[in-house]
Formats: sequence, structure tokens, C-alpha cells
Amino acid sequence: MEAIEFKQFRKKLNKTQQQIANLLGKSVKAVHSYEQGWRSIPPDVERQILLLASRVRGKKSLDKQCWNIMKCPSERKKQCPAWEFKAGKLCWFINGTICHGTARKNWKEKIRICRTCDVMTPLFQKK
Repeated sequence: MEAIEFKQFRKKLNKTQQQIANLLGKSVKAVHSYEQGWRSIPPDVERQILLLASRVRGKKSLDKQCWNIMKCPSERKKQCPAWEFKAGKLCWFINGTICHGTARKNWKEKIRICRTCDVMTPLFQKK
């Protein structure tokens, strides 16, 4: 996540830097640094801000289960943590999901794929 995107999500959430810092468990100085591009945004912060955004967005397309969108066969579903935890709307939040037949090794690799998926793309659309 880049600085400008972080700031856009904070504004979509209608939060001040202080309020988002409190929600993320970070200092205001850290939030300011993320928005200015002085610090890279850690994976845990990116995940948390995306989770918050997903909960208030209200888009119907965020209500679709990933296994339906991806047309996952039964065997793949049984191996996937999103299916196990009934989290098909939040599959992007869970590490180890078997998207496109492969579990990704880390958050950076995973979120790069997730950002192009129909499950998550509504988060990045303008209101």
C-alpha cells in the first residue's frame, strides 16, 4: 500500500489521523509518516485498514463468497482456510488461502494477487 492510498482509505473511513492511529494501535506520528511516504506501511497496518474499509463499504459485491466467484472445486475448498473458517468474503485477509490453485508465501505476494480479484476490487472503487 502506498502513502496516497493509505490516506484515501483514512478519508473514506471519515477518520482523523488521531482516530485512525487509535484504531490501528499506532502513534499519530506513525500515521503522519505513512501518509507522507516517510515510512513504508507495514503489512499489519495495511491489513487492518483494508478490513475496516471492508466493514463499512456496504457494496453488494463484497457479499459474494470467494469460492463461488472463483468456482473452486470441492477438493480445493476443503484445503482452503477461507472455506474452513467460512470467510469467503474476507478471503484476502486470511493467509494461506488457495487462490488460483496456490497458497502464497507472504502478505506482499498474496495482496498483489488479491487486489486483482473480484472479491476485493470493490474496496478500491470510488464511491
